Amino acid sequence: MLNNIFENIAAASENERIEVILNDENIVIERIISYGNPTPEGYWYNQDKNEWVLLLSGEAKLEFKDKKTINLKAGDYLMINAHQEHRVVYTSKEPNCIWLAFHFK
Repeated sequence: MLNNIFENIAAASENERIEVILNDENIVIERIISYGNPTPEGYWYNQDKNEWVLLLSGEAKLEFKDKKTINLKAGDYLMINAHQEHRVVYTSKEPNCIWLAFHFK
């Protein structure tokens, strides 16, 4: 079935939208749409799997527990190792952020 990563994007929402594109025992691929949604204050992602993420549109800023921050623009990609605590402190609203995230061991 043919799909397009930039189609069927709902109007802005208070909640980030996560759509699983592929899910098998070795990898999960997600399309994530952020509408200016940062990670809730005080919360840190601490994932059991590695995450390779590509920002397809918009701008974002990630913060890591070691105080390192990374600014991303469309086309930037990043490897986040398993258990590397991080949070999203900013995502643009216009254009909204479209992420492609690969989770794997």
